[in-house]
Amino acid sequence: MASKKAKKKSKSGSAKSKARHGSSRKSKRNSGKLPKDAATLLVILRPRESQELFLEAELRALIGPTRKEEGCLRYDLYRSAEGPAAYLLYEIWESRAHHTAHTKTDHFTRWNARKDSLLASRDVGFWKQIA
Repeated sequence: MASKKAKKKSKSGSAKSKARHGSSRKSKRNSGKLPKDAATLLVILRPRESQELFLEAELRALIGPTRKEEGCLRYDLYRSAEGPAAYLLYEIWESRAHHTAHTKTDHFTRWNARKDSLLASRDVGFWKQIA
């Protein structure tokens, strides 16, 4: 019985939250159609031996400030589920110009200065949504 009450409370709390934050407002982060000039970037990073934890910590430190940047529609970090250690950054920017601005931020320049000591390899590619 207590679990039913807890479920009711969480549902009503969720409704109150939607009412406060405007449920009709559509987030660009959640919509399927990207802006015409959107730039999607996939970055695969493989750590040097014994640097996996340090690399992950550096990548996690980028998440919060990057998601707050103007033009950042998505910035997600994944870790390989199989095989050797690897990380994937999945980024979507309103435009290439927004991504370029990102590369000039303090948190990115800090990362850029440290990455070579942590990485065995890095593959980077821009992608364009076609469907």
